[in-house]
Amino acid sequence: MGDSRSSRGLRYSLPLILVLMVMAKLSGEDRPSGIAEWADYRSKELSELLQLKRKTMPHHSTYRRIMTEVVDANELEIFVSDYLVSKQYFGKKVLLSIDGKTLRGTLNDEQEGTYLLAAYLPTEGLVLMEVEVEGKGKEIPAALKLLKKLDLREKIVIGDALHTQRDASRHICSAGGDYIWYAKGNQSQMEEDIQLWFEPEPAPLPGQGRLAKDFESAQTTNKGHGRIDERKITVSSQLNDFLDWPFLKQVFKLERRVTNIKTGQVKEREVYGFTSLTREKVTPAELLTLIRSYWGIENGLHYRRDVTLLEDRTRMTSKKAGHVMACLNNLVLGLLIGKKKFKYLPTARRYFNANLNEAFDLIGGL
Repeated sequence: MGDSRSSRGLRYSLPLILVLMVMAKLSGEDRPSGIAEWADYRSKELSELLQLKRKTMPHHSTYRRIMTEVVDANELEIFVSDYLVSKQYFGKKVLLSIDGKTLRGTLNDEQEGTYLLAAYLPTEGLVLMEVEVEGKGKEIPAALKLLKKLDLREKIVIGDALHTQRDASRHICSAGGDYIWYAKGNQSQMEEDIQLWFEPEPAPLPGQGRLAKDFESAQTTNKGHGRIDERKITVSSQLNDFLDWPFLKQVFKLERRVTNIKTGQVKEREVYGFTSLTREKVTPAELLTLIRSYWGIENGLHYRRDVTLLEDRTRMTSKKAGHVMACLNNLVLGLLIGKKKFKYLPTARRYFNANLNEAFDLIGGL
């Protein structure tokens, strides 16, 4: 990554600033002020470990200025993405979720803040890349821009109904991947056609038979958190020629029934969707598992960044700085997740805070 600062009077190099930030984050500090204090308290040890001539550490304003004025967020996204892909944390046929997130720490008085669209691997807990959404209603073109930056071979892309778009479907499949989309209000005709297909047929007229349908189903029942959660998926391949959608191979109906064990209250919901995955590529049970994994983005990504890494509580007056910090958070999550011996991220961060040499070794391959 390039450094736009003049070399004259330069005290701290850009790589050094970024290394200190990542090491501090690995050790449990998230805000620029906390990062600066962490480095200052360990100045002697860090100077020896990083072989620095200057023994003093940067002021917290330096970290903010670097994120606001120097680091190119798009370059950093590409760098982090390439690094995470090179570590091969994931195998073939990996699920890739598309989901947006507002960085609440960047909100101003008009409630305008940085909104990032993430390509996230929910099973692995990794963000491959994020792009900034430039204004309200721009998420659809941002999604296609994000997808074009990624290697989609052997990826199964899934997103909410907003991302159910023809151009995205064409690009994903042409690039060697597959998609799973929901049919809702933004594709109302698709939703209506699929819903009608799964509706019970009326009794046939005398002398006429019923149309044979290729329905296959799978269902799961889980008990926990005070409720019984039942899910059933039914799939069909007989609408492929009728529905005008690129690379479509199956449609599905997803039924969910949640029973509150204490009160007996029951909530039921039906959702319709479609996929480019053929019946030979994915069974109904596997398709149901993939859809359930998509919902893991809330606990796997948003919770870790908001609660563990304090992303929403770290005030960033600059939208660009917020994007850079989010990218560094994704890198830190990737580094920590790669250390399989730690079950919980806070435990890993306490360990690296006590073992700076191992924290430095962990980022040595960057």
